[in-house]
Amino acid sequence: MKVGLYLINQQHLEVDMTAALGDQIAMVHAARDGGWDSLFSGHHYLNEGNNKQLAMLPFLARLAGEAGEMTLGTGIFLLTLHNPVQVAETVATMDIITGGRFIFGVGLGYRDVEFDAFGIAKGTRVSRFEECLSVARRLWSGETVSLDRPWCRLDNVVLNLLPVQKPHPPIWFGATSEKAVRRAARLADTFFIDPLADFATIRERNAIFRDELAKAGKPFPAEFPVFREICVAKDRETAFKIAEPALLGKYRDYARWGIGKGISEPSLEELARERFFIGSPEDCYEQMRPFWEEFGYNHLVLRPHWAGMPVDQALNSIRLISEELLPALRKV
Repeated sequence: MKVGLYLINQQHLEVDMTAALGDQIAMVHAARDGGWDSLFSGHHYLNEGNNKQLAMLPFLARLAGEAGEMTLGTGIFLLTLHNPVQVAETVATMDIITGGRFIFGVGLGYRDVEFDAFGIAKGTRVSRFEECLSVARRLWSGETVSLDRPWCRLDNVVLNLLPVQKPHPPIWFGATSEKAVRRAARLADTFFIDPLADFATIRERNAIFRDELAKAGKPFPAEFPVFREICVAKDRETAFKIAEPALLGKYRDYARWGIGKGISEPSLEELARERFFIGSPEDCYEQMRPFWEEFGYNHLVLRPHWAGMPVDQALNSIRLISEELLPALRKV
């Protein structure tokens, strides 16, 4: 079982982002020294309400020098909003910076404010996503590429800056709908399930994924990741008390953005059931167990920090995971 740390450095407006970056680096050091395998981040443009966050790729590039031998990845990169040449050169750069330890996680995106800001009609997002990825793949392969679109014109161009990994870093798709999961099976190396998916949703999406893999004649991926929220403390009551203010705030924001409709005012107990890992190390291990025993996941990507949470609480959670959970997870 691989274990990854997920950080986005999303903070409330009053927070000093320079100091907050130092806190993020401290969490990376704790995970690195604790033997964690990977480090992921995600991004949004134009954070709304009481939130702000650093741009993902510069943030990850800064953390790469602190992460030791950890693999770095995007989870996810909003591919639809970007030019394929920019994508191809940026991903090649990140793969070089990390010494060939980079995962390119991508998704369509869902926020109108982001599509509007980049002048992209939301109805074109699937076709643009697929074409952007196809062009980037061809560039990474060293092909001569031509394209005539309003958003990208290429006349027999060749990309001289190529990634370390051949033909390119692993591509993970974030996928929540049936169409997106089938797209992931056809076009990606694996798909990355979101932290809001409960057991019934996971069963449904995994069945769709396997079905589409079979239709495409593709084997099941060697790496099968899942993204979850986590808060580990000395006991369940303490963990819920620590997690509740910041974690519920995070999911109220998601609800305002149109994700997880109907969960804008849940209790944390309700929201966490079959989704998050919250409690003592023993509690969290038992909550994790179905993810490999039933669902077959072999890469847990864990987010222990949210806007408004003191970093010391997240560092304590990372320490407990490293000392008490990681040794057991290595045996899975």
